Amino acid sequence: QALPDALNEWMSAPALLSQVRQAFKKVGDPRRYGQKFSLPDILMSGLAVFSLKYPSLLKFDEQRDEARIRANLKSLYGVERAPCDTQLRTVLDRVNPAEIRAPFIEINRRLYQQGLLESFRFLGGFLISIDGTREFASSNIHCSDCCIRHHRNGEITYYHQLLGAVIVHPDQKQVIPLFPEAITRQDGATKNDCEANAGKRLLKHLREALPDWPLRVVEDGLSANGPHIKLLNELNIGYLISVRPEGQESLSAEVKNRVLKGECQEYEVLGPDKILRGYRWIRAIPLNKSHPDLRVNFLDYWEVRDEKESNFSWITDLEFTTDNVHLGVRGGRSRWHIENQVFNTLKNQDYEFEHNYGHGKQHLATVLAMLMMLAFLIDQVQEYGCTFFQAARRRFHSRTSLWIKMKGIFIEFFVESWEALWRAIIFGHSGGILQPD
Repeated sequence: QALPDALNEWMSAPALLSQVRQAFKKVGDPRRYGQKFSLPDILMSGLAVFSLKYPSLLKFDEQRDEARIRANLKSLYGVERAPCDTQLRTVLDRVNPAEIRAPFIEINRRLYQQGLLESFRFLGGFLISIDGTREFASSNIHCSDCCIRHHRNGEITYYHQLLGAVIVHPDQKQVIPLFPEAITRQDGATKNDCEANAGKRLLKHLREALPDWPLRVVEDGLSANGPHIKLLNELNIGYLISVRPEGQESLSAEVKNRVLKGECQEYEVLGPDKILRGYRWIRAIPLNKSHPDLRVNFLDYWEVRDEKESNFSWITDLEFTTDNVHLGVRGGRSRWHIENQVFNTLKNQDYEFEHNYGHGKQHLATVLAMLMMLAFLIDQVQEYGCTFFQAARRRFHSRTSLWIKMKGIFIEFFVESWEALWRAIIFGHSGGILQPD
């Protein structure tokens, strides 16, 4: 069979994992952790847990000393020596989560430089869907990074959340994750962190890491406020932000006023699918009474099918015409990709996002969540552009079946390379005869 073409060169597991390991070498001096294992080996071992979809660190630890596992960790992940689960937790607990951004940045920059993200361009740039989700909650386990919720009945909940950021496109099944931002109690803070504060940090870090990228965020109505939009303008980041009348009363009133005056553009079209679609857009409308000088463009969309009407609205910096307004709607609605294609996948397709792999006393829960998201990035890039991965994926009805097959081969055979692994999955392999040692 043909070897990977040029597209695969940068989108295959060996290339992606090599970039990750090089980034991990820059994380810091391993001597500060007081361990005999190299820090890249520890980080790559943690990544392997999520790449292979182990249900827990303990399950990984039970097998790591077997000859096949040691050999395969070295040939596939470059791990010379894998730590036990206790050592892995102890070290990762002290790693600064900010340092785990490096492999995300390295992979995305390389894809961008090689022109491999061009099919993700939409509306003149890259749509970045941003949203938060809970990764951990407990009534008794907690750490210094935990946010705290006090209930009326006197109970306390400790929790972590993660703010994800992924490149989306209305026509792409895959997403390309950028580095996430942890929603955790910040050093010296007396109050809980929140999604808004995490969003500010994330946007600044994204612009710093990707200074020349044309970015446009697609967000929910919580971001439709003056300080947030001013920050986006300062960072030269475009936006498509969902709004609802009940959450934006002054904006809604101004929209009605403009419509009555005829200061808007709109049209309806009945499609071959018998769905009536309507578009309305207004230029340079005041955001709200608190920020009357902050002008935004308004986009309203409705569709009627089977006599049931649905309505969606956004504020944006985009300028619309009858030729491109439908693209604005498609871009705005692609915000849901982060929920449907990211969080649902991480929670329901063997990534075990909400499982407690280890909480620690400092940063462990966050570092493990970021390693899981990094494994998801590698999977998504391969599914998008690696012919070997794509062919292996087509062999199975679901991703979870593919993960089971991958881990089965990893555990039971000596695997010399990723190509050998994919070929065995795609074309089959001889199982041999069981010969107990």
